[in-house]
Amino acid sequence: MTDDGPRTDVPAVCSVLADETRWRILSELGRSDQSASALAARLPVSRQAIAKHIAVLAEAGLVESVRAGRELRYRAVGAQMTALADALDAIGRSWDRRLDAIKRIAEQPD
Repeated sequence: MTDDGPRTDVPAVCSVLADETRWRILSELGRSDQSASALAARLPVSRQAIAKHIAVLAEAGLVESVRAGRELRYRAVGAQMTALADALDAIGRSWDRRLDAIKRIAEQPD
């Protein structure tokens, strides 16, 4: 079986998203493309700090920049988020199967 979808380093991405500010930035960018200045106006963080957080998010493949005239705007990378969600969903399905197996064993008559 081949999987041609995007691949993600789940532990590294989770580590990046463990920072509350980066999580909030990504949440904002999931709603709409925004500049670092716009993000700084919405979040209790300086524009310089926003730029550093965006660089970390971009390195993890979660954010990309888009030029809009003279303004540099950022957006969430949907494919990377989907790959992360798929990886986490696979873990959840695996746990569900294990719990179902335990339930069947526990409910068997002696």
